[in-house]
Amino acid sequence: MQERQWITARRSELDALVEELVKRLQEVQAERDELAIAERVLNRLAEQARADAGAVAPAPAQVAGRAVLLIPHRSDAADEGALPGDYRKILAIVREADGPVQVRAVGERLGLDASVRGKLEPLRAKMTKLADRGWLHKRGDGRFTARP
Repeated sequence: MQERQWITARRSELDALVEELVKRLQEVQAERDELAIAERVLNRLAEQARADAGAVAPAPAQVAGRAVLLIPHRSDAADEGALPGDYRKILAIVREADGPVQVRAVGERLGLDASVRGKLEPLRAKMTKLADRGWLHKRGDGRFTARP
């Protein structure tokens, strides 16, 4: 008779343990599901950040087998000495101006034939690149100002 009581008591203990484990397993599975969702969200955000960085980041050039940025971001360079000479000249002209300057005015100061629009397009591209890298500010009207 005692064996039956022991079996019944032990079965009762094991049933209680099964209930506790089932409840704990459900909690663990719910947490795993939440983590899986969080991981998917983080992966999507990381992909988007990489895509955004790729769209914004300038393409480096190769010099002596090393990647270099010909026109560095203003925040990455100690001073404008990191810029190539022609870009430093453009920056100096814009800084000397009393206010916003047009590409044509900078071209004239550089000695370019401002009457031919095609001669100014490479200069416009350089000034836009300086603006994209934070050295200049390009206004909505197409004129440029120096950043403080």
